[in-house]
Amino acid sequence: MVRGLYTSGWSMLALQKKMDVITNNMANASTYGYKKDITVMESFPDLMTKIVRDPDSLSKRPRNIGTMELGSDVSEVYTNFSQGQLSKTDNETDMAIKDSDSAFFTIAAPDADGNIAVFFTRDGSFTRNSENVLVTSDGHYVLGENGPVILREGPFSVDEYGYILQDGEIIDRLLITEFTDTTVLRKFGNNLLQAGEDAQTRAFTGTIQQGHIELSNVNIVREMVDMISVMRAYEANSRVLQAIDSTLDKAVNQVGAVR
Repeated sequence: MVRGLYTSGWSMLALQKKMDVITNNMANASTYGYKKDITVMESFPDLMTKIVRDPDSLSKRPRNIGTMELGSDVSEVYTNFSQGQLSKTDNETDMAIKDSDSAFFTIAAPDADGNIAVFFTRDGSFTRNSENVLVTSDGHYVLGENGPVILREGPFSVDEYGYILQDGEIIDRLLITEFTDTTVLRKFGNNLLQAGEDAQTRAFTGTIQQGHIELSNVNIVREMVDMISVMRAYEANSRVLQAIDSTLDKAVNQVGAVR
């Protein structure tokens, strides 16, 4: 009976973690280039139940009498990097990556220690700062093959390979980083990603679409359905806890009081 308390209680904690992920996805449904997180649940390993002290056993050794399940927990939260829908804006500083789920714009931004580090993003809602440098909406430098992308006065264009043309000549090329395995990426915050030390890259296989922006890949309807399912499961576990608590109350205060 007490094991039932642990099972239901731990399941409620796992469901709360899953609800946090769903809530974060829904909050970022309108964030450009946001990639949704998915929660993977797994059951705890079965524990073998043993009789430790059996007076009827000649060997006096523990004997297996079965297994018991201790509930489930969140084993992993992974990011789905599938491409979101592209929206046409006709803004020359808006850019989107197409036909590659593992390619990202390369950004220079402060890390947790305040040092400038390399990050990655799918959010191509760029703009020019006062120095005519191409930056993100948070003011971080967008990197090209020659460093931060420095533009000249006047309009510019970006072809499908990422080359930036202005006044009839190539001034730089967007530094697009494509990974062989996106599981090495971790969310840093502010829609930026950080790569692990073992990250491996390859040549860019997609295309750049200027005047377009990539929307998030969050399906708001699916997230709402998942939220309802989690809420119902949470309520079911809560009712189980109440039932067990009521039974224990009777066992301790009523049955235990009988002489």
